Amino acid sequence: MRKEYDFSKGKRGAVIRTPPGKTRITIRIDDDVLDWFRTQAHEAGGGNYQTLINAALREYMTMGREQLEKRLRVVIREELARYGKKGGEKD
Repeated sequence: MRKEYDFSKGKRGAVIRTPPGKTRITIRIDDDVLDWFRTQAHEAGGGNYQTLINAALREYMTMGREQLEKRLRVVIREELARYGKKGGEKD
């Protein structure tokens, strides 16, 4: 080890630059959610869990409101059927 080091030409910042089209952020994700994505990446034979999270968010973005409404209608019908009611019936 040297007694002194010359950092006069050193640069501050990230060691690896963020590629174009990407933004580095800090986000808090529940442990169980993060564990699930890490497990999925591991079971797929490796890869990046961050890429999986990005893909899941992109899928949600492109799902569209119409598909979400259709899914909600299915869930509501299933729940009403559990209580013996048909769509449109009131208590």
